[in-house]
Amino acid sequence: MDALKLIEQDSTKKELPKFSIGDTVKVSVNIREGSRERIQMFEGTVIAIKGSGIAKTFTVRRLSYGVGIERVFPMHSPNVVDVQVVRSGKVRRAKLYYLRDRVGKAAKVKENIQ
Repeated sequence: MDALKLIEQDSTKKELPKFSIGDTVKVSVNIREGSRERIQMFEGTVIAIKGSGIAKTFTVRRLSYGVGIERVFPMHSPNVVDVQVVRSGKVRRAKLYYLRDRVGKAAKVKENIQ
């Protein structure tokens, strides 16, 4: 546990933009395939944010060919290159796990117009 605190104090990683539950984000992820590296985009709705400090993670969900795909990203991972907020969502829950059971337009989150 002390090692995590040392890493947290030592981290000089750039700050990610502020996003919350229900926002649609584009996550740029560094993918290693053998000796090659490339950046892959994963766009979806943030359905959960867990943890605190250096161990904070967020879960992004999207539909691909009718199949729901969820990925959990560590907030302070060196493999997460960038996070762009595409649109902000208007929600009244801390976790949006109920979206897993919904299909089509019912699985959409209303946009928060500011």
